[in-house]
Amino acid sequence: MLKETFATLLENYTADDLRKDKLWAEISGAYGASKRHYHTLAHLEHLLTQLTDLKQHIRNWDAVLFSLFYHDAIYDVLKSNNEQRSADLAKKRMTQLFVGIDTIAWTEKIILATASHSKATDNDVNIFTDADLSILGQPWEVYELYARNVRKEYSIYPDAIYNHGRKKVLKHFLAMDSIFKTEYFAGRYEDRARQNLQRELDLLQ
Repeated sequence: MLKETFATLLENYTADDLRKDKLWAEISGAYGASKRHYHTLAHLEHLLTQLTDLKQHIRNWDAVLFSLFYHDAIYDVLKSNNEQRSADLAKKRMTQLFVGIDTIAWTEKIILATASHSKATDNDVNIFTDADLSILGQPWEVYELYARNVRKEYSIYPDAIYNHGRKKVLKHFLAMDSIFKTEYFAGRYEDRARQNLQRELDLLQ
């Protein structure tokens, strides 16, 4: 489904099948890297499902799709600027495809918003960041697997260092007035997300 969605998106901008295949190989190679355990193609599949359910409420679907494919294209646990680097890559590839400047700018805005998941003034941004966080509100078994996979991605760090940083992240989300910025996601996932986050935090204490 992902590859087909990507190909369909690119059909709006190029008829070059070789270029499409090359760009997909770059995406699939990035998300399929051996050091990735959560930020994988499976994460993109989950995100696509969440977003497709709300397609009728999204103003710039192409920007949202480009954001989906590129928002974690660069993911280095030793760096703190992954979102910016991912946005830069998206801009570069979209410029090469002659995508409109408005869609490029919107894509950059969405990708950069995933750094903080703060509430934005635009609904497309809020829908995307909520979908990106929807894993937090899944049943505990799914959430627990997500948490374990995130830990694997940070396996270079010993427990003492990782747990300290992870607890800061969990407390950051729990301190938010609302983790989810849209009524749609808040109604479905807010309560369970808080339960899951608190449960993980308790286990790390």
